[in-house]
Amino acid sequence: MRTGYGSTQSVALATAVIAMIGCVKSEGSGSSDTMVASSTQTASTSKCAADNGGITLPAGFCASVFADGIGHARHIAVASNGDVYVNTWSGPYYQGPTHLGGFIVALRDTTGDGKADIIKRFGPDAQQKNGGGTGIGFYKGALYAEEGDTIVKRIVRYHVSTDSMTPRVATGDIIVNGLPANGDHPMHSFAIDATGGIYMDVGSATNSCELKNRTLQSPGHKPCVELNTRAGIWRYDANKTNQTFSSQERYATGIRNAVGIAFDGSGQLYSTQHGRDQLAESWPKLYTADQGQNLPAEELLKIEQNGDYGWPTCYFDGQQAKLVLAPEYGGDGGKAVAECASKKAPEAYFPAHWAPDGLMFYTGSLFPAHYKDGAFIAFHGSWNRAPGPQQGYNVVFVPFAGGKPVDAAKYEIFADGFAGAVKQPDRAAHRPTGIAQGPDGAIYIADDQGGRIWKVTYKGTGK
Repeated sequence: MRTGYGSTQSVALATAVIAMIGCVKSEGSGSSDTMVASSTQTASTSKCAADNGGITLPAGFCASVFADGIGHARHIAVASNGDVYVNTWSGPYYQGPTHLGGFIVALRDTTGDGKADIIKRFGPDAQQKNGGGTGIGFYKGALYAEEGDTIVKRIVRYHVSTDSMTPRVATGDIIVNGLPANGDHPMHSFAIDATGGIYMDVGSATNSCELKNRTLQSPGHKPCVELNTRAGIWRYDANKTNQTFSSQERYATGIRNAVGIAFDGSGQLYSTQHGRDQLAESWPKLYTADQGQNLPAEELLKIEQNGDYGWPTCYFDGQQAKLVLAPEYGGDGGKAVAECASKKAPEAYFPAHWAPDGLMFYTGSLFPAHYKDGAFIAFHGSWNRAPGPQQGYNVVFVPFAGGKPVDAAKYEIFADGFAGAVKQPDRAAHRPTGIAQGPDGAIYIADDQGGRIWKVTYKGTGK
């Protein structure tokens, strides 16, 4: 990926084109170059929107609607020049027509007002049986993204042009093929380390590895052979093409659905985990409706090679702050621990069924020192907290000190108000899904309900 222009003439041409473009918004396949240098990374100097794009933030912070209506926006990657890339998704989780064009969206703010004025789409579209994906990230200037249909996904690499924001070759290099996309959790989020290790989520196909998925009092498979190819973190090499998914590359296991996955500033890998569903519905003799609403906890995991984090045999009870035996495997409603004593507990935990979908560690200097090295988590919002109200639909912050959370049970609501007046998955205005940091220290938040992207900056005086 080029990080600048090759000559004085190119710079002059870019300057002239910027002047002509002004605030014109373009969208298309990106087959021709648009010779502009991104000013996204200087957008923190813009004025705050009066209503912060409809969300609430701590004092001193403000948000702009960076883009809107771009489709079911999932995870975000920000290039070194400040251009923003978003993977979008379709499929059985969503209703309504698919957005025209490819599922990868490139966005650029050339005016510094905190709003993308150039938007382009690329990659295969729905006509090519593509349904988009969740995972997206940069490595050595190339963009890596998940794409594929409802049966099989793949990780591909695009060599995007700094000039045009899009690839010069329409088809990406296949990095990993054959990723399973059936069952309950078909998404493949990932993070790439400095040497090119791709650490990728492969979520479970079932709720708790039951003989009959999500069925009243159905026992669990013994052993749970699903763990061979699902419910864990897999490691591949971003430098190699045409790798094929198999059980041999499993890095960690027992993680039901690690949609949020990221490295902290020291290079330590973390992921979120979606806790299992339907304790009360499937096991009414063991759990009350209130327990079903509030168990199990959502989790932030510190990922270690060959680590076993407990699924499906165990779940984390946030009220007792420990892993306990699941009812499908002989559990008695939260008393028995058995083999769960040897599984890896979370570093931090959160209310049940909030659905943590985005994770990032703040390494910038724009925000006050309180946020340095801490974790931001985007919660997609619940669908299964009945009989109580649905919750989540927010972004929380977990302060870290000495490489671990200050308190495993404590968190701060950083951004809220996404859902609007009605916190129901089919009626919420917005559902936070992806979160990423830009080179200027601002953060971007993606929403897969309304297709909105917010840019959050800090204007306060306290540092």
